[in-house]
Amino acid sequence: MDRTKILVTGGAGYIGSHAVVELYEAGYQPVIVDNFVNSQESALAGIEKILGVKVPLHRIDCNDLEALRAVFAEEGSLRGVIHFAAHKAVGESISKPLEYYQNNVGSLLTLLQVMREFGVEALVFSSSCTVYGIPDALPVTEQTPTKKANSPYGATKQMCEDILRDVATAPGASLHTILLRYFNPIGAHPSALIGELPLGVPQNLIPFVTQTAAGIREKLTIHGDTYDTPDGTNIRDYVHVVDLAKAHVVAVQRLLEGKAALVETFNVGTGRGNSVLEVVQAFERATGQKLNYVIGPPRAGDVPAIYADVTKSVQELGFRTASSLDEALASAWKWQQTL
Repeated sequence: MDRTKILVTGGAGYIGSHAVVELYEAGYQPVIVDNFVNSQESALAGIEKILGVKVPLHRIDCNDLEALRAVFAEEGSLRGVIHFAAHKAVGESISKPLEYYQNNVGSLLTLLQVMREFGVEALVFSSSCTVYGIPDALPVTEQTPTKKANSPYGATKQMCEDILRDVATAPGASLHTILLRYFNPIGAHPSALIGELPLGVPQNLIPFVTQTAAGIREKLTIHGDTYDTPDGTNIRDYVHVVDLAKAHVVAVQRLLEGKAALVETFNVGTGRGNSVLEVVQAFERATGQKLNYVIGPPRAGDVPAIYADVTKSVQELGFRTASSLDEALASAWKWQQTL
């Protein structure tokens, strides 16, 4: 079977590796680009075990114009791109803003230049609910105004969205883009062969939870319990990473079938908000593991509460999440145990 080639930047990363699996299983030929700054080689072995095939890999940085040109030339016939490659930690972006602007905005500009040169016109962009800043009302819809971002990371996603709108709507432009605004991805592939692999101390809640349960970390610190939420801890919309990966396949299909407008935006979440304490309780319930946790000071850049209205994703994209919070947490624990 002749498979349609889709370039996946950051394809060895957490979300990227799951998207590569879902793309292949949906009949596409994913091609991975990754520089392994924020991912690990073991993800490639996991992908290969799940699929039974090696996925083409180009070990380059997306900011490297000549290297990216060489990939497009070598692969030929690329029909679309999913752009995951980016630095992604809110807290780290506050201490390293220059690196975040250079990498996240710079890599998109380089990619767009090469896509134009090679006539590749379909792009799924990995955006984020951080573009909403601190929203005035919940849940957020795609029409919720984007406000000043709470971190340089969020600002890079806003800038990238603005760039994509300008490029796609310029006279004579041929680029079609779907912006997927993720909420909080958690969990792992049911095979437990790929999952979230943080380098060093985890920046995200769930790897810290699972590492604490496994005894790797002494305790989990919950960042603040005085937010204006029912139990005082942050509220987020936790979406199973496999569901999130499937949303990318649906978006690619929509682009390649010519059904997408020049620029479309979709929230990808469950439509439900859960507090950090609720997640801790759900983890204990789903796994039978007791967690040692303490309350610490709030973390810079954290938004008190945000969760999605997913009506547009369901009605227009035809996408709905399938997994519960407990299922996602159980898969994260299964993955931690295989590590």
